Amino acid sequence: MSISKKIVLLGHFGVGKSSLIRRFVENTFSDDYKVTIGVHILKKSVQIDGTDLSMIIWDIEGNEKVQKTRNSYLMGTAGYIYVFDASRPSTYESINEDLTYLKGLLPNVPMHLVGNKVDLIDLPELKKILTKKNIDCKYFASAKTGDNVETIFESLGKQLI
Repeated sequence: MSISKKIVLLGHFGVGKSSLIRRFVENTFSDDYKVTIGVHILKKSVQIDGTDLSMIIWDIEGNEKVQKTRNSYLMGTAGYIYVFDASRPSTYESINEDLTYLKGLLPNVPMHLVGNKVDLIDLPELKKILTKKNIDCKYFASAKTGDNVETIFESLGKQLI
């Protein structure tokens, strides 16, 4: 069986959404920062539990407020990944507010919260900070090293099939 699902990556500018996608789709990383304007769409087909899943991955431009994201970009979303930069506290200050908004807009749509750039920080310390802020984050990754990137997309893929 073969299915196709739209996955959207959201978060502030510069958190590494494009880098996570490139690592997953092309297994590459570049230190050159290129701003995503509008949306960039990539595709990767994976096999999960005997199902061919075509992931249509939407890399949406970063915004400090997720409410500024064009609703048209979110139409048809089957799953989404909200990314924050583990080394920039300003990118996780409004996570709970953003996720509440998204859950209202996209009810019953699977979501993964991902702390990216963990190669730059002390992960146990970050986890303590997030716990104090009541931020429940199960996924931490590094697009640069590739740590946990496949796991995040495959985990979301399992929820989609």
